[in-house]
Amino acid sequence: MGWCCSGICGALALLALLCPLRERGCWGLNPSSGDVEKSPHSDPDPWGALHRHKRSWVWNQFFVLEEFTGNEPLYVGKLHSDVDKGDGKVKYVLSGEGSTSIFTIDENTGDIHATKRLDREAQAYYTLQAQAVDRVTNIPVEPRSEFVVKVQDINDNEPKFLDGPYLAGVPEMSPLGTMVVQVAATDADDPTYGNSARVVYSIIHGQPYFSVEPKTGVIRTALPNMDRETRDQYVLVIQAKDMVGQMGGLSGTTSVTVTLTDVNDNPPRFTHKNYQYTVPESLPVQSVVAKIRAADEDIGSNAEMDYRIMDGDGPGMFNITTDENTQDGVIILLKPLDFETKSSFFLRIEATNRNIDSNFLSAGPFSDTTSVRVTVDDVNEPPVFSTPLGKMVVSEDARVGTSIGRVSAHDPDTSNNAIRYSIDRNTDLERFFNVDALSGVISTAKPLDREANLIHNLTVFAIDSRNQSLPVTDINDNAPVFAIDYETILCENAMPGQVIQTVSAVDKDELLSGHRFYFALAAPVAGNLNFTLRDNKDNTASVLTKRGGFRRREQPVYRLPVLIVDSGSPALSSTNTLFVRVCDCDSDSVALSCGAVAYTATGLSTGALVAILGCIITLLVMVLLIVTMRRRRKEPLILEEERDIRENIVRYDDEGGGEEDTEAFDMVTLRNLNVIRDPGVRRDVTPDTPTFFHYSSSARPAYKSLPDNVVFREFIWERLKDADVDPSAPPYDSLQTYAFEGSGSVAESLSSLESLSTDSDQNYDYLSNWGPRFKKLADMYGNSDGATVFS
Repeated sequence: MGWCCSGICGALALLALLCPLRERGCWGLNPSSGDVEKSPHSDPDPWGALHRHKRSWVWNQFFVLEEFTGNEPLYVGKLHSDVDKGDGKVKYVLSGEGSTSIFTIDENTGDIHATKRLDREAQAYYTLQAQAVDRVTNIPVEPRSEFVVKVQDINDNEPKFLDGPYLAGVPEMSPLGTMVVQVAATDADDPTYGNSARVVYSIIHGQPYFSVEPKTGVIRTALPNMDRETRDQYVLVIQAKDMVGQMGGLSGTTSVTVTLTDVNDNPPRFTHKNYQYTVPESLPVQSVVAKIRAADEDIGSNAEMDYRIMDGDGPGMFNITTDENTQDGVIILLKPLDFETKSSFFLRIEATNRNIDSNFLSAGPFSDTTSVRVTVDDVNEPPVFSTPLGKMVVSEDARVGTSIGRVSAHDPDTSNNAIRYSIDRNTDLERFFNVDALSGVISTAKPLDREANLIHNLTVFAIDSRNQSLPVTDINDNAPVFAIDYETILCENAMPGQVIQTVSAVDKDELLSGHRFYFALAAPVAGNLNFTLRDNKDNTASVLTKRGGFRRREQPVYRLPVLIVDSGSPALSSTNTLFVRVCDCDSDSVALSCGAVAYTATGLSTGALVAILGCIITLLVMVLLIVTMRRRRKEPLILEEERDIRENIVRYDDEGGGEEDTEAFDMVTLRNLNVIRDPGVRRDVTPDTPTFFHYSSSARPAYKSLPDNVVFREFIWERLKDADVDPSAPPYDSLQTYAFEGSGSVAESLSSLESLSTDSDQNYDYLSNWGPRFKKLADMYGNSDGATVFS
């Protein structure tokens, strides 16, 4: 018996077909040893009595694709034993790396599947063992065999530059193709399978100055003679793409910063071809006469140069050296100058590069020349005595004014100024001698006594006319003061140690050595807890805060006395007051408001203040609500134009002669009761008021033939009817009064009307007891036998 296995490789299937079923064995290489594997002779044969050698396993690698994203488990391969007859007696068992977590085997068919996505970069292969056993007894029917499942690579990793970004340098003016730097990208895919890890390089940015070799990643110059003085730096972007650069490949990029290094390709050049300088003839030897410079566009050692005096007049008068820090040519005086002897000098100076590159000799001579003219400025020199002063002899009995000798001096300057003579009185305190200021003749001024003083040593001054000015020398008689009136602002949010003001001083005195001021806080405030003073050693001082938390309400202004001392002899000092105002500032320390603020009581806590404020707001809201409600009550329920005008009383105080008023009623009708009027009927309104007198106009009796009470009632009814049908009459139940006194009545007018729609239960029988004046009312409202519609 023997095993046969099938995988995704067609070769494995072919080998399986070549295996005989029973007596013939399969041969192959063991993946672990490479030798032909034989089964021991002693292994029992559960399927027959004949003993034979177990046939060898023949295994090739199984392959499974990495990063498989299907929904079903990925089929890897199939294991099969020729002992398996398909009756379910053989069971296949899988063990080894990932046999339970990654790989599964169908124990009936021997099919192997991968249940998880595999990453070749995490693990490239798995070593597994296969076993075919009897399902009932678990006795192996085939020897255990080992095989490998190799994870097949896909292109799922882009190239990466592990050493990027790169910095490189190349000399300027390099020839075409000069190597700059080599870049390298790595791809995590399998380099032995396909082109997933085969990388090619290209340049994305940096052309046409540089190029890159596709296979090696070597960057080279693509243009010759790139000049650093024109552009000294380039930034390249290099891309690495796998799949040999084919479409669909993955790529990665890196940057390469290339700096052109300097070479000595530029000669020095003087900015001026003729320099002119003027120096005083009193200039000391070894002093600097002038500085010249030749410009060189190169840097570092390539810009170093040496200077030399090629020729000129006055040999040995000057020398020139190089300032190593600035590369300036420094001209130094070697001999004293004399304006009267030579008033100007001409020099020719050459500047030469110290380090010349032989590769650039063709660029021309790396040197340049210039001319320098030095003019000597005349200085007023002191007079020179023609002959040394010697010994003069005089007799002690010489009379006053006797000439004892003469001194002579001349002015060495070309101006040849006049000379004036004088005796140094420190050598002739008792003034025994005089000298003539113009001629230089020395004579006696007092009688001499040899026994008192044998020898007189005199010092004679010779002064030319240009030195006779007498400048007034300054003494330190002014104290220093503040340079300006400072306005110092201190923010409430200032921190400790913060500089709030820098002060300086001025002094009217002119000291030869210059002023030096010393600042300090005056004694009364030297130990204060608010401010301190720092002397800056440059004739200024800084005022600093010692603490924070300044508040305007506590103290709006601070007065800081500052003591200033000068360096004169004797030293003078003054105390100047610096006013510091506390201000409210924003976050940028810009003052918003300064000075004192209104005092705020601090006896109440924040909670109490909030409660009081809440009560005030509540009271204000209640007052507003009450005012609003009162205003609403005063407003009418309907608009002015929609007001109900019922129950209006229209009163006319017409005593006669009211003919002008013809709109409210007809005055003629009121004056003549016998006039029968045909009331005008409203054309748009049909009157609904019932008529209690159903007779026609022709049948209506005249008013004069009717009793007074009937006449009055009839009159009132007529007026009501007219008002009901009159379009211009007031609407609804309006009450109109008329001055009708009845027919032949001597009583004053009295009228009382009641609406037709009103049922009155009031008893008016008492009217008959009021006398004849109320007889008509009693007839109208009383309960008489002749009841009318009012009863």
